[in-house]
Amino acid sequence: MAEATVRQRQLGNQLRAIREKRGLTLEAVELLTGLTPAKLSRVELAKTPAKPADVEKLARAYECDDELRDSLVAVAREGNKRGWWFNYQDVLAPWLADQISLESSAASFRTFQVQLVPGLLQTADYARAAIGRLAIGASPEDVEARVRVRRERQAVLTQPKPLEVWAVIHEVALRSLVGGAATMRGQLEKLLELAVLPNVTIQVMPSETGVHQGMNGPFSILGFPGSDLDVVLLEGLLSSEWVEDPQRVSVFDRAFREIVAEAWPVDQSINFITEQKDKLK
Repeated sequence: MAEATVRQRQLGNQLRAIREKRGLTLEAVELLTGLTPAKLSRVELAKTPAKPADVEKLARAYECDDELRDSLVAVAREGNKRGWWFNYQDVLAPWLADQISLESSAASFRTFQVQLVPGLLQTADYARAAIGRLAIGASPEDVEARVRVRRERQAVLTQPKPLEVWAVIHEVALRSLVGGAATMRGQLEKLLELAVLPNVTIQVMPSETGVHQGMNGPFSILGFPGSDLDVVLLEGLLSSEWVEDPQRVSVFDRAFREIVAEAWPVDQSINFITEQKDKLK
């Protein structure tokens, strides 16, 4: 069996947490739903993909409210869906495939970045320069494929129910000449264009700020409505980590709120980006 996705693991964890909160044993749930203890155990451990109809039964047996029930069923329905990114599986790390899948159904994406503009906000030229330098051992063909992936991901910003993005970018990233002056000017122009969208908020963390929560490193929080399915992504050079435990996720939620408070307000941030763009002729 293929490794469970983040979404499948989160769904299993959530179903188990709700069941335990209700004080129900696996055997008791069988009496309520007809699902055997063995099957339910496999679903809770993400060893078997959950069927939407089974999740519907469980949510009703657990007396979940309509919002939570609909959210859980949606996660089950989306869990095994193959999106456009499946065509790029040869060049995508598993964690990135998970991230793209989650972005496609998430309600919000909050990120703090230090050295680079977030991938969801990058131009093709900027992405090509960054990936070409940082993806050690990648062929030119792989680089181009990853650039296309990065660009296609951005469809979530303008889809009918667009992803709500809140990005705090360190001043250092916006002063760096990734790809050269022309590429960086284009990237700054792109940020200004995206900042006009009602679902995109961009702030800048000034270098003059003292100690702040962002010094622990960059991270991204993907949020989902109606449940405790929010997850955090910590990206590394050789591997990346998903933080899925709700209590640990809450620590990053608090850290991001503190980062937002320490960063320049939106208007001041936009003025800074504009000034940086105008310096690059």
